[in-house]
Amino acid sequence: MAERFAQSGVTWFEEPVSSDDLEGLRLLRDRGPAGMQIAAGEYGYTPAAFHRLLASGAVDTLQADATRCGGVTGFVLAHAQAQAAGIPLSAHTAPALHASIAAGLRDVVNVEYFHDHVLIEQRFFDGLPALIEGELVPDVERTGHGLILKRQDAESYLVADAQLSADTAR
Repeated sequence: MAERFAQSGVTWFEEPVSSDDLEGLRLLRDRGPAGMQIAAGEYGYTPAAFHRLLASGAVDTLQADATRCGGVTGFVLAHAQAQAAGIPLSAHTAPALHASIAAGLRDVVNVEYFHDHVLIEQRFFDGLPALIEGELVPDVERTGHGLILKRQDAESYLVADAQLSADTAR
């Protein structure tokens, strides 16, 4: 399939097999069409998971998601591993969060921009980065990631502590 995709100009093949299938990813990386990036890692939750992907030579581009891998610190740790391996990093979804993190790092090649994630971010946060000619531009006047929760808009989605405690006890 990679060969057929390449004929249509595809240069990015994300998670073509499970990110747990290191042999399969490596096979695609080794035998795939020239210029096609094999990317995986969005389901990495720990530094060890990223290490396994990189040590096996399974990816051309490592993906990380700060909402899964331990926040900003986990994302920066994944970036450091990618840098040490000499490959770029891609930020998986959560564009408003990742835009500000990626802006401060080298060799972050993209931030995924899914329409559904953007709708959620617009509904619940102020301070979203601007989308200008296909690039996310964080507001450098804001501190940190620049996002402010719209508490009133999120209120109806809150789970009461008592309900959460009861569910956790089950």
